[in-house]
Amino acid sequence: MIAIFSILHYILDLYWWIVVGSVIITWLYVFNVLNPNNQSVRLIKRFLHDATEPLLIPLRRLIPHLGTIDISPIILLLGILFVQLFLRTTIAPALGIHHY
Repeated sequence: MIAIFSILHYILDLYWWIVVGSVIITWLYVFNVLNPNNQSVRLIKRFLHDATEPLLIPLRRLIPHLGTIDISPIILLLGILFVQLFLRTTIAPALGIHHY
């Protein structure tokens, strides 16, 4: 059972970094730091976009429109942290797991 919680924690950590990477690459695109014609950059951007959009689209429908500012990645990151904290402080101790 400890292995399952550890794997879930690491998956959520990895996804957290994927969201952060998606935000950073989007900023780099907007400020013309990255060349949009570079195939490697496009592949990385597509992967990050495809990995994050399924969770960001529903959040964008729920969050009020703030003009050009998109806070849905911040809400998603807070949600990931909440799930990790909930697993660590509520679910794991209820199953008798105190350290993972």
